[in-house]
Parts: sequence; structure tokens; C-alpha cells
Amino acid sequence: MADIENCASCPMHNIGNLVKLGISMDDFDFVVALAGNPNTGKSTVFNSLTGLKQHTGNWPGKTVGRAEGAFQYGEKKFKIVDLPGTYSLLSTSTDEEVARDFILFGQPDVTIIVVDATRIERNLNLVLQVLEITDRAVLCVNLIDEAKRNKIVVNERELSRSLGIPVVPTAARQGTGVPELLKSVYEVATGSYVCKPYRVAKYSDKLNKAIEELTKRVLNDYPALPNARWVALRLLEGDQRIIDAVKSGELGTLIIKQQSVQ
Repeated sequence: MADIENCASCPMHNIGNLVKLGISMDDFDFVVALAGNPNTGKSTVFNSLTGLKQHTGNWPGKTVGRAEGAFQYGEKKFKIVDLPGTYSLLSTSTDEEVARDFILFGQPDVTIIVVDATRIERNLNLVLQVLEITDRAVLCVNLIDEAKRNKIVVNERELSRSLGIPVVPTAARQGTGVPELLKSVYEVATGSYVCKPYRVAKYSDKLNKAIEELTKRVLNDYPALPNARWVALRLLEGDQRIIDAVKSGELGTLIIKQQSVQ
């Protein structure tokens, strides 16, 4: 039982891939990704969580800016990476590619998804795409103060039940909900809250068979690949970025076993 409990609190991130993506985890216990559509107050959430403990740079080989910060909760130290604001993870732009690769290959311990409380339905596309990749996420429903002014009621408990992840209402500019957000991130990172994210419940038998067969082929070529089923789905959907990465072998350059760099 003790081994199971200890495993539940172990970091899930892939140190090798984080190094490849330009992220150093020296002196940190967990890594957190911050994702969200543009204009959801994501940068304000980032500033509220990190204060002055942050710095900026670029992603390796990209002109896309990267902001990193830090915070501590209890005895654990967290590094948080602010991903580019995107509407999807389908890699039709460099920003989307960066965000997707970080969640897919870096395997952050927690992904905070920031949505606008006044426009939740417009933001759910990204939320569901993130939940297809990771089962460790927290939904931050920001701008809850503006929602109240517009007489919009957000039932965070029902939303949490539907999505299978913690949902925290915030007004980050005023600091409202930030302590609760920190607590939820800590609980997901340490395994005391086990997410059961909503995903498409059932595909047709024909599609399931195709997914399973392609997943096996992907794993045969890239045995260390995380989320091989997700990659198989993208291939079946004709995602050109993933198709090109498989054909060129680029997919393998982002797959580094953790033990090889420790």
C-alpha cells in the first residue's frame, strides 16, 4: 500500500523531453502548464500565481515567446510554464504546435486550462482537446466577476462532474479564487485528487479497430512515445503536422527516455 501511495505522489513529467523543450527542472518538484484561449485573462492568472518569480525567453528554434514562473504550496515547489494563447491544439499555427508539443511530450504534472466565465462555451473546444492528451488538469473559470455583473451563473460543481476535473472560479485580477486554484493544482499534482476527464465515450467498432492497429504500428516505431493512441487518432484525421513528423522521423527527436538524462 505504501508503494502505491508513494507512486501517486510522484512527478509525472518527462525530464528528458522538458530539457529538449528548453525547460530546466532544477530544484522543482512539479511542472505546471498554463493553457487557454487568448483574452481569457491567462496572463493575469500567471502573474497572480507567480508574482515576481518569473522570467521570459523563446522556445528552442521558435520565435514564439515563453514565460516561466514559480510558486510554492506547502513543501512543494512548482514551475509553471505559460503556453501561447491558442484556440485549439490542431497545430495549424506555430503557437498551437508549441502548446500541443509541450502538453504531449513534456507531460506536465498539471495543466491549468483558463477559460472566460462569460464565454465558456467558446472555450470548451480547447478544454476537450487538452483532456484528450492528459488526465491531469484543472479548469480555471476566470473573469467570474464579469460573469456575475452580466448575470451569468456558473455551476462549477456540475461542470466539474461533467468534465471529471477540478473547476475553480477566479477573478485573478482581484486575487479571488487564487488560493483555491493553488490547492487544486497541488492535489492533482500529488495524486490526492484523481481526475477522470471526459472523453468521447465510444467510437464505432470499425474506427476502434483502426485506432488500435495504428496505435500498435506507432508504438512499434516509437516505443517510448507517450499518448500513442492520440497520435494515431491525429493520423487518421489527416493531421498534416503529425503525418510529416512521423514520415521525417521528427517525432522521435522529441522522445527522450527520462532515465537517459538523469
